[in-house]
Parts: sequence; structure tokens; C-alpha cells
Amino acid sequence: MSQASTVALWIPLLPLASAAALAAVSITERGRKAVPALAVVPTAAAAVLTFVVLFGHGTGAATESRVRYAATGGPELWLGARVDGLAALIAVLVGVVATAVQLYSVTYMAHEERYTSYTALISLFTAAMLVVVYSTDLLLLLVGWEVMGACSYFLIGHHWERPEARSASIKAFLVTKFGDVPFLLGILFLAHGAGSFRVEPIVQHAIHQGGHGYTAAGAILLIGGVMGKSAQIPLQTWLPDAMAGPTPISALIHAATMVAAGVYVVARLYPVFLVTPAALWILAIAAALTAVTAALSAFAQRDLKRILAYSTVSQLALMVAALAAGGRDAAVFHLMSHGGFKALLFLAAGVVIHKAGTGNVDELNAHGLRRKLPVTFVTTTIGLAALAGLPPFSGFFSKESIAGVAYETATQSGPAKSVLGTPPSGIGWLVLIATLLTGLLTAAYCLRTWWMLFVPLDRVWLRRDRKAAETPAEAAAEVAKTIVPASETGAAALEALVAASEEAKSEPGAVVGVGAGAGTGVEEGTGAGAAASAGEGAGKPRTGPEAPLAELGPLVVLAAITTVFGFVGLNHGWFASWLGDADGNAYRTAAAEAGKLIQPADAYRLSPAPLSTLLAVLALLLGLALVFSALRAKPGTDPNRVLGLLRRPAREGFHADDLQDAVAVRPVQLAADAVVFLDAEVVDGYVRGSGTASRALGEGLRRLQTGNVQLYLTGVLTGVVVIAAALGFGR
Repeated sequence: MSQASTVALWIPLLPLASAAALAAVSITERGRKAVPALAVVPTAAAAVLTFVVLFGHGTGAATESRVRYAATGGPELWLGARVDGLAALIAVLVGVVATAVQLYSVTYMAHEERYTSYTALISLFTAAMLVVVYSTDLLLLLVGWEVMGACSYFLIGHHWERPEARSASIKAFLVTKFGDVPFLLGILFLAHGAGSFRVEPIVQHAIHQGGHGYTAAGAILLIGGVMGKSAQIPLQTWLPDAMAGPTPISALIHAATMVAAGVYVVARLYPVFLVTPAALWILAIAAALTAVTAALSAFAQRDLKRILAYSTVSQLALMVAALAAGGRDAAVFHLMSHGGFKALLFLAAGVVIHKAGTGNVDELNAHGLRRKLPVTFVTTTIGLAALAGLPPFSGFFSKESIAGVAYETATQSGPAKSVLGTPPSGIGWLVLIATLLTGLLTAAYCLRTWWMLFVPLDRVWLRRDRKAAETPAEAAAEVAKTIVPASETGAAALEALVAASEEAKSEPGAVVGVGAGAGTGVEEGTGAGAAASAGEGAGKPRTGPEAPLAELGPLVVLAAITTVFGFVGLNHGWFASWLGDADGNAYRTAAAEAGKLIQPADAYRLSPAPLSTLLAVLALLLGLALVFSALRAKPGTDPNRVLGLLRRPAREGFHADDLQDAVAVRPVQLAADAVVFLDAEVVDGYVRGSGTASRALGEGLRRLQTGNVQLYLTGVLTGVVVIAAALGFGR
């Protein structure tokens, strides 16, 4: 046992104890004043201990602390912690983000009657993710995996009195459970092949035996759970609707817990996937499709939280794509980078929604948030810049590392100097193209979101000709001022305003309205996420200061991390040394150059490469130019009109819900109806028929039982005569 792994054993118990204490308070309704402390202090202590484990582990090889808790006659079951660089780094991410969310929620959720149960579930959620991160046994990992699913169900449905929250929670639970079935089977296959549920024997079995038999089957089956938890095609539909939950929960789910778990499991068992080309191709194709379509959907959304939700789906796809292309280090680098700036963006969105009383970006454009929310403006700008991949923020370095590893895989020549080699070059080309296209779209929707939040769409200096004709919105305002005289009746004024509004609405993408808060636009948001902001102060904007310190503090800290974290990739070998090799052994540059590690040396280098950096920057600039040219061409209109015919289907998530309904829901409903029919008409029919026959037979026998002795004797005599006659004729 090592000191780091021993400490790791106890870390999940802190938020678990917090959850138990908060649940007791919720049930007994005593000690409510202590709820914030019970929520924040244990989670913060767990976060501090994750740093102790990280620095205690350092750049060494994986260590374990475990005890056997069940002898099954087959693979033994172990209770313990396995600490390698991957687990140590991701645990820090979980601890920091969970602490930020708990602290932020102290004031953000202070008005909630169910605040105590809410914090208890966050603590349990955090404990479950830490179990997934540190677990040395895949069955124990599965326990944490499933507890997270249960917590997400309750937290997404926190506002259970709202129908969209109830349906979103059920949807999230069912869709992810659909992927968990093959995930469980995959664990069983891997354990059967390796003879153990522990991570180390499974990884070593894959390295020495290759991607055959149970290893290949297990890797492919595990992808089901990964697609569900990390919201990848075809199981991506639950995450945008999950925005019906409170905004801090969205930050926790999107940044450090549930959606990160799928990517983490692939990185944890990476040799299993690396030796299975079929699994890599499945990951690459699903990730490429998800990254591009989700980015298009984010560009088309009008609800702030749905924009961020689709961006999470797209960025997770980039991580999965990096893993498919042989970039485990790049994927983990982006997972940590994304966790920081996505938590920042969601928490900043919560401040915006509370202040403005809406999450609709068209309406937010009229609120002058840049001056009202100076801290939120700066931190949101940093978060969106990182998401877009703008240097020098962390997203630029982490996303460029994905493009770099994809380029290296695509252009590989000759045998790779490593233990397991590299994925097929076709995967590299697919991932590279998807990464660049996603980078272009991400830059576009980030600029569009920033502009819709903080800069008036009809800003005069945007126009090519400042004396150009009025926009439709200006025409409506002019009608209100000049065409409608003060002496007109209210009905006449209303009629004139309606006519002007109809004229303005004829312009695609126009933001139409009169007065502050106007601008609902032509099309309304759809789905549960469109109403996500409704339960968080819609129509009741916060007055007074920007936000409490408990909310602004996490924003500033996360913004600082987002600003500096990317530079860790510039130091050659630094991040790789802390992360370690894919089999848990320590990373050494000399060993990588000699081809003695799991992957080729280039897979561990995260510093920007000239050509891939140039391509990534070009994609970034094209995305920014696309939106800026749209803003200049038609001021006052939503720049996402450049999507043309794709805008409406992208806003609807390309009708993935309808496809799932046709492929999965309706067939299951038809099968259920068939079972009901068979049960009611066939099985019950036999039961009812046997009862009816018994009653008929009984009725017939009852008619013979008249109580007349003479009739009975006559019957007996007749029977004797018939039998005797029969016997006589028989001779």
C-alpha cells in the first residue's frame, strides 16, 4: 500500500458523510442553519485531499490499496483505490468543480425549499464520481457509475412540479440506462477474459493477448455506456433536455462528473480499446458526427443553457475522437481544460439568468448586461474565448493538441515505435476534418453568444453604410413614434404596432420588439431546455448588486484557471509525466523515444505543432469572420441566419428525438401492446375458458341431482341393463 492510494480510499467518504448528514437534516428538519457548512466544508476538504494525492503520487507508477471483499469461486471482488496519474488529475477536477458548485449554491439556491436535499444529492453525486475515478475494481466502478445516474435523475428533476423537469429527468435516466446494459456486459466479458475485475490485470491482458475474443467484445460493449454517459450519437438527446435542472447542477454534470465519466473510462482502459480497431472506428465515426451536428445545434439555439449544453456534447465528442485517434493525453488535457471553462460558463449563465430573469439570448441582448454585470462579463468572455479556442486561453492549447494528434495519426508512415502502435490513418483523417470543422463552428457560435449577451445587435458601427436603410426593428420603433399619433385610440395604436411588427417579422432572423426585454424573435425555443431558465427567476429579475460574493468568487477562480491552465502543455513532457502511461507505468521521455511505452512518442507531446496550429487558427478565424460578416451585413438580426436551411433542423437537434421515437420507443410500445393483448386475450382467455367449462359441466351435473330416489333407481337399473346387453352382444 502507498500513502497516496491509502488517502484516496478515504476521499469519497467525506462527501458521502456530508450527504448522509444533510439527508438527516432534511428528514428531521433540524439544524438547517448548518446546511451550508455541511455541504461546503466536507466537499472542500475532499478537494484538498485530491491535491494531496496528486502531489503524493507525483510522476510515479500506479499504486493500489485494496482488500478482498468477496471470493466468488471465479474472479475475486476487491474494495480499493488505484491511483495513477489519470485518476489523480481527474479527481482534482472533480473536487474543485464540486466545491465551486456547492459554494455557488449557498446563495444561488438559498430561496429553494428543497435546498437541503439538493445539497445532499450533490455530495452523493461527488462521492459517486470519486468512486469511479479511484476504483481499482470495475464492479465497484459500476456502483459509482449507477449512483451517478440515480443522482442525475433526482437533480435534473429538482423542480419536479414543472412537467419539463419531470420528463427530462426520466429521459436522462432511461437513455443512459439503455447504454448501461451493454456496459455491464462489457465488464463481464473483460473480467472473464482476464480472470479478474481489477483494472491492472484487464489492461495487462489486453496488452499481451491483443484485441481478440473477450477483449474485443468487451471493448465494443463498453462503448454503449460511454455513448450514454458522455451523450454521443445515438444517445445524445438527454443532455440538452437536462437543462431543466438548476444551473449549478448543469455545471457539475457538464464539467466534472457524469458526462466526463464516459471519456474517463475509455482513458482508464485505453489499451483495451487501442488493441481493438473496430472499437476505435466506432468511437471515431460516432464522435465525428456528434461533434459537427452538436456544434451546428449550438449555433442555432436561442436559450443560453441549451447553447452551452450542445457545446458540451460537441466538446465531449472531440475528446472521444482524440481517444479514437490515439491521443489519450490530448483527450485528458482537453477534458480538464473543458471542465474548467465549462463550469465557469454555466455558473456565469446562472448569474445572468438571475439578474435578467430570462435565458433567452434575444431578450438578453436588450438588457445591457455588459455594464450591469462587469465581473460576469469579463469571466464569461474568458470562458467563451477558451471554448472557441482563442489563444492564450486553455481551450486553444487543448483543442490544438487534438488536431495535432489527429494529424500525426493521419500522416503516419512506417512502423510506429511503441508497444501497441497507432490507430489506422483513416481514423486520423476523419478526426482531423471533424476537429477543424467543429473548431470553425465553435468559434462562430461563441462569438454569436457573446454578442447576443453583451453587445446590441443593431450597433451602428457594425453597418457597412451608417446611413443605410433602417432595420426592421427600427422601422417598428419608428412606427410607434410617428405613424401612431398621441390622439389615436388605444385600438388604433395597437393595430399600427401589430402591422409594423408583422413587417419586421418578414425579415428572417429579425429581433423584433418594443421596449426593454423585447426581442422574442420569429421562432420560439423548443424542448425542455427552452424552459430551463423559467424555473430560475424568469420574470423576477434580481435587483441590486451584480451577485453575492459566493457566486462571483468561483467565477473569478475558474476564470484564472482557464487563463493559465493551457500553458502546462507547452512544457515538453510535463503533462505526460504527471499523467503517466496508459498502462499505469511512469512516463519517461527516453522510454517513449525508444518505443518502450504503450504509444509512439508523438502521442505524448501536447505543445502546438506548426501545421496543425495553422489549420486550427484558420478554422477559428473563418468561424469568427462568418459571424462578424453576418452582423455587418444585416445589423439587428441573429447572425445564425447564415445556417440557412440548416437553422431549423439544427435548432431541433436534427430531430434525433423523432428518430429515437421511431427506432426505439414506438417498437417497444408496439411490443408492449402485443404483450398486453396476448396476456389479456390469449393467456387470460384460456383461464377464463377453463372456468367457463367447469361452470357448464357443473351446471349439467346439477340438473341431474333432483333428489328423486325413484329416478336415481331407474337410472341405475337402466345402466345395468345397458351394460348387460353390451356384454351379451360382446359374446
